[in-house]
Amino acid sequence: MDYKSEYKKWCTDDFFDIETRTELKSIKDEKEIEDRFYKHLSFGTGGLRGIIGAGTNRMNIYTVGKATQGLADFIVKQTQSGSAVIAYDSRKMSKEFALDTALIFAANGIKAYIFESLRPTPELSFAVRELKATAGVVITASHNPPQYNGYKVYWTDGGQIVYPYDKLIIDEINKIQDYSSIKKIGIKEAQDKGLVNFIGEEIDEKFINAVKNTVINFEAIKATSKDLKIVYTPLNGTGYMLVTRVLKELGFKNVYTVEEQSEPNGNFPTLKYPNPEDPDAFKLALRLAKKVDADIVLATDPDADRLGVYAKDTNGVYMAFTGNMSGLLIAEYEFSQRRERGLMPENGTMVTTIVSSDMAFDIAKEYGLEIKEVLTGFKYIGEQIKLFEKNGKNKFLFGFEESYGCLVGEHSRDKDAVVAVTKLCEAAAYYKTKSLTLCEQMRNIYKKYGYYIETLRSVTLSGADGAKKIANVMDRFRNVPPNKIGGQNVVAKRDYMTGVRTDIRSGKEERIELPKSNVLYYELLNGWCCLRPSGTEPKIKFYFGIKADDKEKAEKGIDMLVKELLKMAEVE
Repeated sequence: MDYKSEYKKWCTDDFFDIETRTELKSIKDEKEIEDRFYKHLSFGTGGLRGIIGAGTNRMNIYTVGKATQGLADFIVKQTQSGSAVIAYDSRKMSKEFALDTALIFAANGIKAYIFESLRPTPELSFAVRELKATAGVVITASHNPPQYNGYKVYWTDGGQIVYPYDKLIIDEINKIQDYSSIKKIGIKEAQDKGLVNFIGEEIDEKFINAVKNTVINFEAIKATSKDLKIVYTPLNGTGYMLVTRVLKELGFKNVYTVEEQSEPNGNFPTLKYPNPEDPDAFKLALRLAKKVDADIVLATDPDADRLGVYAKDTNGVYMAFTGNMSGLLIAEYEFSQRRERGLMPENGTMVTTIVSSDMAFDIAKEYGLEIKEVLTGFKYIGEQIKLFEKNGKNKFLFGFEESYGCLVGEHSRDKDAVVAVTKLCEAAAYYKTKSLTLCEQMRNIYKKYGYYIETLRSVTLSGADGAKKIANVMDRFRNVPPNKIGGQNVVAKRDYMTGVRTDIRSGKEERIELPKSNVLYYELLNGWCCLRPSGTEPKIKFYFGIKADDKEKAEKGIDMLVKELLKMAEVE
């Protein structure tokens, strides 16, 4: 792609609005111009994500319009007309992108249901099925920095698009060579024709009821409602309205919200990075927690599909829970309560991802559950629910991934921080009736199953040069795989691109029954590590896991793994 000629076209063609042309003409840095135009913003297997701004490699009304027109073309081919639900978060341009999406759908004869104001991603997933829509779109960049936005696509089952729909939709988008071919009508015409419809409270009510229906132990909530203290922050995102509502309706009396982070704000003024995985995101929440002596501290990301957790230990110190820890704690609580009450189905199944904690396999065995392992990305967990419904052999109970996402129940087909908050608070209430903090319960889980510890390192490598470096790292590890990492021998290598697992000792190869993906995974004697380029950000991610007899040994082992693998990758 000739970035200079494309840049010139955007600067001079009257099709592009005056604000776009002015923005581009003001750029003096040639590298900046190249980065904006060296490629088209990639519509990956989940959708778009990028920096907001003018250019083919940016999130703007033109790139969003192109994606929507391609999706509309696909919907029309599938259904002749169809319908779509649209939601958006608190980020810059989210509302504008959402309305444009609705008007493009309307121009193509597709009935659009758009939320009247911002809503969580899991509610969009719920609404697609509730309204029997063909597709769904949510405008969000999840936990990315403020300059980003994104566009995620869902299909009729309420799950994110997966193969073959993702590839077919991408093909339709790639057919659009000229932005002027994007169809769009005005809001009045769209509403007069019944093609744009605003939705809100009725869907909220049904979604909240579905979340409340996952609760098992109402007695524990009632018994501790006046004593359990909860601090919550939505990090200026979509979570405030629904999370506080469900907690109130369940009877939790002491819910304190972080005032500075309660209102939606795409600038995230108190945050560098609105990510509940980042300890800095909890600074204000922890300050409030110490003031009110809270038991638990919770944060949801801007589109409220991820949950971060801190809990007060017996010494008064607040301990951070990783996504694996909170997911495993909810799983242990959910399954133990189900077994105790005779609510465990014979075909109960838990779903996890290849980079999440291996403790999941021990928990599944303890409760007689089947466990399914899928590729990284919650869309693959959501896909399993659809497959379970078709085969009738499995009953989905719980799914989780290490990146702070989980799902209890089948009301949503994506990770859901609203239900995660609900179940975490229910668990905290139950353990409080047993005079246990969540920290003590987590230690009990480690005593029961062994000390598992996991960590992640993400390395950002931006631009064309960064993309090339990421590709070189993956090629090098793929072509010359290591025999030892962090003092441990490699037992087996999994290459998800070729779909082959190789046992290093015997040389035996076996097929991996998962979709092809650019992921390398190394099984070690007492742990594992994995390399994976991000599908939504200019990053390469390194995952690590280990099991030991105690915390000290596990931490020492994980530190060795991290240090050696990053050195081998030559990225730091």
